[in-house]
Amino acid sequence: MKFLTKEWLEALTAALEGHEGFKSAIASTELTLQFEVPDAPEGTEGTYLITISGGSVRATPGPGENPEVTIINNYETAVAISKGELDTQQAFFANKIKISGSMAALMRNMAALGQFAKATAGMEVEY
Repeated sequence: MKFLTKEWLEALTAALEGHEGFKSAIASTELTLQFEVPDAPEGTEGTYLITISGGSVRATPGPGENPEVTIINNYETAVAISKGELDTQQAFFANKIKISGSMAALMRNMAALGQFAKATAGMEVEY
């Protein structure tokens, strides 16, 4: 499936829901992350949400009403992170992503975010 499409969001949800490490890490998490990719290709979801609640996760088109955290990056950075070529912390320290909202909520959920990459590593994505 093509990166940042509705089909990709559905596959992302399935990959996260099916990964025991991620599911374990989010067991008591309540968090909404909004991702914004301003230069996303036409026909894709340039803004999407990952909502974690009640031990479940769902990726949907955005924007959201009140996400706790918003992460903004360009398409090139989003692809590199998705492919596992760049980790989110490296991107942050290299000023390739901007984060707004509750940094405390983000920091409290670092274990879940660490499992995110592992959960999505096997996804076959067209960029």
